[in-house]
Amino acid sequence: MRDVMHVETIAQAEALFTPQRVEVLRSLDEPRSCTEIGVVLGQTPQKVYYHVKKLLSAELALQVDERRVRGIHEGVYQAAARSYWLSPRLLGTIGKRPVRDELSLGYLLQLVEDVQVDLSLLDGGQPDDEESAAQLATLGVSGEIRLRAQDRPAFLADLRQTLQGLFARHGGSGGEVLRLAVACYPRPDAGPDTKETRS
Repeated sequence: MRDVMHVETIAQAEALFTPQRVEVLRSLDEPRSCTEIGVVLGQTPQKVYYHVKKLLSAELALQVDERRVRGIHEGVYQAAARSYWLSPRLLGTIGKRPVRDELSLGYLLQLVEDVQVDLSLLDGGQPDDEESAAQLATLGVSGEIRLRAQDRPAFLADLRQTLQGLFARHGGSGGEVLRLAVACYPRPDAGPDTKETRS
């Protein structure tokens, strides 16, 4: 079971987005049969299996086992991932994307989309190999600052200079190629001057 799965096709999105099917998928947080899911959701095993079959065909769920119950082979199923992200590529860009500078929301949205795609590809290689996933060279840093609107250009210049220093100290010719993304945006639940920085 991988951490995240990118929903990248219309067929996958159609298979996922019906209220009953979402409930079935949520019930597959651990391996369960259709009978067991039916008990949880108050539905017949046959109705549950209809939804499970759709999820299986879209590779949103997996059959992980099979057992014999009263002479009948019963499948055991589990969700393919702990979370599902809609790929920005599902719809694509409508119209021509305007040129954005680094201080615009459009630039940040594009950056977030790029990071989202990269992370889903990282987690899609070997979903069952938790040891390999734990050894991925990933880092996460989050913090908060207070920044006035007129100070943003100076802050961006200072941030660039700091990053260039980091690159010069740590950017040798050996090792893995890592992508660094830094995002600064207003916290929706805070005052207008509070911004959260993530890298």
